[in-house]
Amino acid sequence: MIDDVKAEAEGKMKKALEAMKRDFQAMRTGRASPSLVEPLKIDYYGTPTPLQQLATVSVPEARQILIKPYDTSQIKAIERAILASELGITPNNDGKMIRLILPPLTEERRREMTKLVRRRVEEGHIAIRNIRHQGIKDLEELENEKMITEDQHKRGKEMLDDLTKKYVAEADALGKKKEDEVMEV
Repeated sequence: MIDDVKAEAEGKMKKALEAMKRDFQAMRTGRASPSLVEPLKIDYYGTPTPLQQLATVSVPEARQILIKPYDTSQIKAIERAILASELGITPNNDGKMIRLILPPLTEERRREMTKLVRRRVEEGHIAIRNIRHQGIKDLEELENEKMITEDQHKRGKEMLDDLTKKYVAEADALGKKKEDEVMEV
């Protein structure tokens, strides 16, 4: 019973970390990366479609992203999605492909990005703590239904606390790594 609660909580905590990692991949650092534009949804004949389904995305240079649509008639739609995104990059369109030139980040923009990273880490902490809280509630229900003893409840709570500390530390480590990446000139 306790192991089930722990396994469920751990699975949810892993998912919370994965969501944080995905958010970090979409954050712009000094380097070009296909993950910056892959989450973009393009209006493809009225249907929001992920960019990677409509084009190949490559990084020919450290500060450049190249987008080659499979259907060149979609260049304008891709361009609109890039302009509407939070990337802050103006696409260069030659009729066959789109080039995104990433300007170097200013010191001010780097500081804003680190604030965003910290905010996202704090959101991760909150998600992990909420999962712990739900696990403790589940343990209390099991104890109230006489399915586990008070000692088992206590042991289960300690296991959840240890799990929470482990995942909060992992979230902090991910955040620190992303901050270092953002501040790297």
